[in-house]
Amino acid sequence: MPSPASPSPWKRANTDWFMRSRWGVFGCYLADTASNLKAIDLAPDDWNRRVDAFDAEGLARQLAAARVPYFFISVGQNSGFYLSPNRTYDDLVGISPSRCSRRDLVADLARAFEPHGIRLMVYVPPSAPASDPVAKERLEAPADERMAAFLPRWEAVVREWSLRWGRSIHGWWVDGPYNLAPYRHSNAPNFRSLAEALKSGNPDSLVAFNNGLRTPIYSVTEYDDYTPGEIERDLSVSPGHLPDFSRLANYSRFLDGAQLHAFTIMGEWWGKGPPRFPDELTIGYTKFMNARGGVVTWDVPMTGSGLIDPAFLPQLAALGRSCGG
Repeated sequence: MPSPASPSPWKRANTDWFMRSRWGVFGCYLADTASNLKAIDLAPDDWNRRVDAFDAEGLARQLAAARVPYFFISVGQNSGFYLSPNRTYDDLVGISPSRCSRRDLVADLARAFEPHGIRLMVYVPPSAPASDPVAKERLEAPADERMAAFLPRWEAVVREWSLRWGRSIHGWWVDGPYNLAPYRHSNAPNFRSLAEALKSGNPDSLVAFNNGLRTPIYSVTEYDDYTPGEIERDLSVSPGHLPDFSRLANYSRFLDGAQLHAFTIMGEWWGKGPPRFPDELTIGYTKFMNARGGVVTWDVPMTGSGLIDPAFLPQLAALGRSCGG
């Protein structure tokens, strides 16, 4: 019998537009709070009311005024509530009424951004929602180290979103995996099959897989188009030290083939204020990375209506004036 054909060589997406953007913004819009691992008491109708009240046009105007070239929105995280419908997810988890919103907020944001030339990117987890026991059990069972049951199910979920949104979505930031072994398997499901699912609606979209908070910035797989770059409470290497820029001094535009990118918080925590840096430091760090061909994404808090917290608008405007976009 003939041996199975080897997969064609993988080609990373072109990141020129991303590099030229220089910087962008991320917004956590979740049913709970970032990194929360406790179940929440929220009715699907209440979640739908929140999502319906999101002012996509108002957010687009804010971003345009600050010259923000791209924006990430969180589709969901640990709660099991998502801000876009997904029939595949609903069929797999069997929760009724659905915890996926009726409104496709991602599609609405893409339409609102398009006239302003703002590119929309999305945040997704690579795992079942940790604080929704029903969804977790039905997506993961039977549990196994290879994750051979779960991964194809999750690939089907993200593939539905990707195909629906198509070329209106320009990138994905995948918050994991933290256990790399199943994704590094030579056969699907693996990094490649998940990347293919994410890119099914737009082969030119950018993907990064985040393996946690580590310095210096890294890429964990050849399927990263750009580095995940997560940096949290400060820009230092260890507590009590000033930012150690020497750790970045030898960086160039590509790190192990992936576009250099840092992702950090403008406030005290993901989705929370107040602003922690003076404008000069935020601008200076962005310029430092830009000078090496890198990109910086800044997380900013959002209001319940989907607008950027007014306390952060002056710093965003200062970034726009100084770093372009």
